[in-house]
Amino acid sequence: MTKTKSDIPHGTLDLLILRTLDTMGPLHGYAIARRLEQVGGGTTRLSQGAVYPALIRLEQQELIRTQWGLSETNREVKFYELTPPGAAHLRKEIASWEQSTALIAKFLGARP
Repeated sequence: MTKTKSDIPHGTLDLLILRTLDTMGPLHGYAIARRLEQVGGGTTRLSQGAVYPALIRLEQQELIRTQWGLSETNREVKFYELTPPGAAHLRKEIASWEQSTALIAKFLGARP
């Protein structure tokens, strides 16, 4: 049986990026995209075209900040880092996500 690649569920990319930065520390955009795919176990499809607009949006909301630095290949790249307001927002989003998934799990497990 072959695995099919799936998209990240709608509305979760920002949460996954924030959590990745919280866990891994500052990363550049390409590393964030590859980490999300890695955690997805190779079953997740993620284009850089999806990641970069999300990073811009998160930066505009001041949930992350940027700083220029050198990548592993000595290229100058922009690194993204979680801000204190971003960490607080992440905690709220995780709590909301857990509450929502618990509700869905109740309905999916309900028997007639």
